Amino acid sequence: MSNIYESAATTLDLFNTPCLTKVELRVACKGISDRDALSKPDPCVVLKMQSHGQWFEVDRSEVIRSSSSPIFSKVFTIDFYFEEVQRLRFELHDISSHNGLKDADFLGAMECTLGQIVSQRKLSKALLKQGNTAGKSSITVTAEELSGNNDYVELAFSANKLDDKDFFSKSDPFLEIFRVNDDGTGSLVHRTETIMNNLSPVWKSFKVSLNTLCSGDHQRELKVAIDFTASNGDPRNSCSLHYIHPYQPNEYLKALVAVGEICQDYDSDKMFPAFGFGGQIPPDFKVSHDFAVNFDEENPECAGIQGVVEAYQNCLPKIQLYGPTNIAPIIQKVASAASEEMHTKEAMEYFILLILTDGVITDMADTREAIVHASHLPMSVIIVGIGNADFSDMQMLDGDDGILRSPKGEPVLRDIVQFVPFRSFKHASPAALAKSVLAEVPNQVVDYYNNKGIKPKNLSDYESSRAFSP
Repeated sequence: MSNIYESAATTLDLFNTPCLTKVELRVACKGISDRDALSKPDPCVVLKMQSHGQWFEVDRSEVIRSSSSPIFSKVFTIDFYFEEVQRLRFELHDISSHNGLKDADFLGAMECTLGQIVSQRKLSKALLKQGNTAGKSSITVTAEELSGNNDYVELAFSANKLDDKDFFSKSDPFLEIFRVNDDGTGSLVHRTETIMNNLSPVWKSFKVSLNTLCSGDHQRELKVAIDFTASNGDPRNSCSLHYIHPYQPNEYLKALVAVGEICQDYDSDKMFPAFGFGGQIPPDFKVSHDFAVNFDEENPECAGIQGVVEAYQNCLPKIQLYGPTNIAPIIQKVASAASEEMHTKEAMEYFILLILTDGVITDMADTREAIVHASHLPMSVIIVGIGNADFSDMQMLDGDDGILRSPKGEPVLRDIVQFVPFRSFKHASPAALAKSVLAEVPNQVVDYYNNKGIKPKNLSDYESSRAFSP
């Protein structure tokens, strides 16, 4: 693509004035719809720049197969001139044939200035098609100014004896490398090729600049993720955390029952809404981060804790485990219900969200934002970590070691999160787990109503609502 860029740069007269700095642009999209309702698009982003009223192509991304919410590994490097208005156009195309853009379907576009992206660091806008929004599709462009370091490194990766996740064949693994940003979020640095039907893959070596890899900071943390299926494992496999044993409950069920049986005594109608996240849901098997476990979005409530257990067991064979581990949507969903209660000015309902997850949170910035918002509402969040993952990041959400703040620096109004790893109670009684995770809830309830100056109702009138999210 370098020839394309140089040609466009010459046409755009980019070499005649000194460049203030260079910036890297990363692109991701959500909610892309395809004309073919039976398949997902194969999206590609084309970046154009305006000069003398005309648009010239600067560069384009890779094609991501069958994705409605692609994260492109391609990094666009652009010369940034502070004193100039540099108009950009990001076009999204569905590349469904080998003829490239010639036979591609236009999926939508977004126009902005480079200055807008640089000043905001992250710009999200709706994709437009013929002047109208293209459904619910959106595009997010993230900018980072480059340092003067132009060094490159060459990396090579291999894996040995990967778990076999495909039912009829071996896994088809590929590797994604994410740079951990200062706010805890991750930026995709590189995506390898997919090696088909291979449990011990050797991926091709690749070169990447130190600016792209770590912003020139040799101590910056990287994550390497092998993506071949859900982290919990196939529920049909006895090694899976979701495996339904005929005589022995899995860790999800143990935690759910231990905490739920305590909570249900304080709920007047014994009806509990239950949600899941990170799964592909029938009939179209799109990834959802807040789906009703009973598949009834209008009424996600289950009758008692046993009803939640049955809904969970019935749900597993019908969905495909996927990812990533995004919990902000489910916190926001419960917060929306809690905000309605806040306006009643009475102590009628207090919401407890129990989240059971095996994965390290991948939307940490959004989760922190959601918790800070929820700290103003009548709700508490209990997170139980299932399995042997590294849950060190989860401890930050539990305000025991300091005040949790949103990415913008806003502190929580009060501590509403309690996190415990289930493995610490694996050989203890269910009562010990319930006691640990629920110990702070009474004070959290009292703190909320004291802050609001609201006196409790009669116990017969009080109802504590619960939401469970396995």
